[in-house]
Amino acid sequence: MRIRRFRTTDAREVGRLIADTFREFNLAYAPPDEQEKLLGPFRHARSRRAERQAEIERLIRAPWVLVAVDEGRIVGVLRGSPGRLHSLFVRKQAHRRGIGRRLMDAFERECRRAGVDTITMQSSLYAVPFYQALGYRRSTGVRTGPCFDGVDFPYQPMKKILAP
Repeated sequence: MRIRRFRTTDAREVGRLIADTFREFNLAYAPPDEQEKLLGPFRHARSRRAERQAEIERLIRAPWVLVAVDEGRIVGVLRGSPGRLHSLFVRKQAHRRGIGRRLMDAFERECRRAGVDTITMQSSLYAVPFYQALGYRRSTGVRTGPCFDGVDFPYQPMKKILAP
């Protein structure tokens, strides 16, 4: 398994990974019609329409996008910016293999190189134990906020002060 920068040609596979993983691990609480709203444009990840794929590619873009590739297949994706984790997704079949941890390690190294000493995020409730195992702490109580076309997506604000 290796970690590399996102390429435009990764967009279709990454879009599907995000859609599938987000739905399965973070949206079970919502009825199907609300899940579609919460997925926003990612609900069209399997569409062949160029405009749908272009919108998904635009949403994936962030200052830093890293992908984990195993045997030619993208098994994880991390989106972030200096001091801010935007999202992290790992395919269900690849859970508990250290992929998320390796993506986070690479992200933290990038942050340190950029002179950042604190990382913040809005974790899904499902992922809180994972981030806590990496040294992240809850910074407030659980909040809710809009997610694409849906409302009331629960999240846990978290942060980590990076060791020098």
